[in-house]
Amino acid sequence: MPRTLAEWLAYQEHVHPRDIELGLERVRGVWQRMGAPAPARRVIAVGGTNGKGSTVALLESMLQGAGLRAGAFTSPHLLAYNERVRIDGADVDDAALVASFERIEAARGDTPLTYFEYGTLAALDLFARAGLDVAILEVGLGGRLDAVNIVDADVAVVTTVDLDHMDWLGPDRDSIGREKAGIARAGRPAIVGEADPPQGLLDALAGIGARIERAGVEFTAERLDDGWRWRHRDGTAMALPLPALAAPVQLANASAAIAALHALWTAGDVLAPQRAYAAACHGLRHARVAARLQSLGGDPSLIVDVGHNPQAARALAAWLDAQPRARTHAVYGALADKDVAGVIAALGTRIDHWHLAGLDSATPRGLAADALADALRQTLPDAGVDRHADVAAALAAARAAARPGERILAFGSFFVASAVMAEHGR
Repeated sequence: MPRTLAEWLAYQEHVHPRDIELGLERVRGVWQRMGAPAPARRVIAVGGTNGKGSTVALLESMLQGAGLRAGAFTSPHLLAYNERVRIDGADVDDAALVASFERIEAARGDTPLTYFEYGTLAALDLFARAGLDVAILEVGLGGRLDAVNIVDADVAVVTTVDLDHMDWLGPDRDSIGREKAGIARAGRPAIVGEADPPQGLLDALAGIGARIERAGVEFTAERLDDGWRWRHRDGTAMALPLPALAAPVQLANASAAIAALHALWTAGDVLAPQRAYAAACHGLRHARVAARLQSLGGDPSLIVDVGHNPQAARALAAWLDAQPRARTHAVYGALADKDVAGVIAALGTRIDHWHLAGLDSATPRGLAADALADALRQTLPDAGVDRHADVAAALAAARAAARPGERILAFGSFFVASAVMAEHGR
């Protein structure tokens, strides 16, 4: 039997023969043998291609601002596994995770679980023991068959739908949207965070019988000179401060988070309506999430982001367009199942030089720098580029090449963000 958290995590990598195995039967069976306690009085499930982590952070901070006890389950982690399970804003400690893994192991018998499924069950177990008001659960992959979906969420949020994980979720936005709709439940709110969702998402939500609350229809976000205004078609309106989180897309994430908060306060049993405004303001001002356009300072400046698909790259491009012009050096690495050409095309000539980092030594799913260079050459044949064995070497090269007043943008994968933040001591 493993003893330490590190031993448990190493053990979990080999319990199931596959890294990913979608389906609820195995993980639900183990959860039922653990008694299947409710993880909190209310549960919010957050799915979507991009924006999940930011939306979870906003909701967590808003609920804390209302004086509620909240738990948040997210993935993957950047620097420490403990980041995945937070209770009252603090990462759970090793001892709590180890104790939970021991309970899971005692219940699972010969049922194989994946690394992610162990983590999901541990979060549910620890939340249930903490007596929380609200649990916020971030979907790992898709929605309908993700382990998080063994819980019937009171509110479902789908932030965005775009092309990613297509081997698992389908070839187009309609197919992917149908999978993400699976976290919603009949008669309960389903928040759709983007104004132009695929019809497949809306059709599937309607088929489930969810109460669809759609950005631009049931609720809106309007920029003001000194902030923004959130409105719901029931007449609720709030003038709010802009999110502290950087990037233009954070306004859409914040709007969806407030729509989920609105669903809670209109239900009336967890969040009192008179506390909602202060809660929203607190979340907007205080929510932080690592490696989402996070500035690590310096001159040249260093910015790190986990963006890893074309939609996220378009958001990065929009952010770059809004910044003062400065020569930009990219430190970029990617996994083999990602649309590398789509990411490169979205950023185009905004990147002045590409320092390509191989991730093949960090994970079996990682692309080597040569493969990245081939994709770059086909998409941007005139781009400046050099290749490096790993993120550390690429970052060192970017730092050597960049001059004061320029910027280094490190992105493309959680593996890139994690390596840069670890090197930087964050």
